[in-house]
Amino acid sequence: MTTVNHTESDAAVPPVHHAEDLVGPSKLAHIQLGDQTYILRITRAGKLILTK
Repeated sequence: MTTVNHTESDAAVPPVHHAEDLVGPSKLAHIQLGDQTYILRITRAGKLILTK
């Protein structure tokens, strides 16, 4: 029996997207997934809200 030890370098690293870059100065972005549109918003408190 062979044991394989996986490390973090073995896993695919997901991309990093900065919310401020996505929403711009309006603090609002529309995100399309299939036929659905979502709204990504940065609140005044600096929190993220994703709504349908």
